[in-house]
Amino acid sequence: MALFARARGPQFDAHTSLGELRGFYTALFSRFGAPDPDVAFKPAKLGLINGEWVHPANAVPERLILYFHGGGFIAGSPETHRTIIAKLAKEAEASALSVAYRLAPECPFPSAVRDGVDVYRHLIARDVSPGSIVLAGDGAGGGLAFATCVGIRNGGLPMPAGIVAMSPWADLSLSGWSMMENSGRDAFLGWDALFLSARQYLKRMNPNDPYASPAFANFKDFPPIMVHAGQREILRDDASRIGDRAAESNVPVSIEIYDGMQHLFQADPMLREAGLSLGRLGNFIRARTKVQQIPQLRSMAGE
Repeated sequence: MALFARARGPQFDAHTSLGELRGFYTALFSRFGAPDPDVAFKPAKLGLINGEWVHPANAVPERLILYFHGGGFIAGSPETHRTIIAKLAKEAEASALSVAYRLAPECPFPSAVRDGVDVYRHLIARDVSPGSIVLAGDGAGGGLAFATCVGIRNGGLPMPAGIVAMSPWADLSLSGWSMMENSGRDAFLGWDALFLSARQYLKRMNPNDPYASPAFANFKDFPPIMVHAGQREILRDDASRIGDRAAESNVPVSIEIYDGMQHLFQADPMLREAGLSLGRLGNFIRARTKVQQIPQLRSMAGE
């Protein structure tokens, strides 16, 4: 529980610089630790979009996680999230493609969503079966996974096998009750940091746009979903509302809120709940992906 004993850092206001805000996220990423030495990382490039291949030793070529990192849409990279991605991939016995989507404010909304859809389109064009792909992400990346799925569906592309998310940020209007209820209990995130991040990402766009905030989207024809969040985090209700949208569209969904846990608690290897959550997410990914060949996956990864 040592990670959760930390204060979430400084309070932010209208005078907070972009550098200070990005520094806040960088400090959060530092708690991830070093990745498993049995996991290989290789640069990836699909079209104009960069990323990173993540290959655990136990990965099978029939299963691929398309992963979107967190960082409030303004920070983070495949490299900063190697440890958490590697843990999930190892549990799922899958390779992962971690997307280096464009960050705000240099590339504001909807650039990140376009990048997610474009990477998925490139995979499909290279004969990677949609039934072998699961979209995944944490924090802002968790929300982006759902926004990308909205774009995939609306673009008429075949749907992936499933979606998983850890502590997703799915409502950029910050209207969830847990924003207030957990404001004094969340050790890592505060309303102020999220508000400033959303402002940098959205500029003057509507925070209720379904591509920005999939908590307001229609999930018709979505694949099965599994979302895990902490009971003490301010994003708890974002996870619950993902469940509401799925239920309204008769999409199979499992929303699990872990008692006493904080934002992205899966990052703490000392927590029993972290192993339990990652194990359940991995089981979900294995159950959802079809066992069939992906002829282009190894060549795209440079193997």
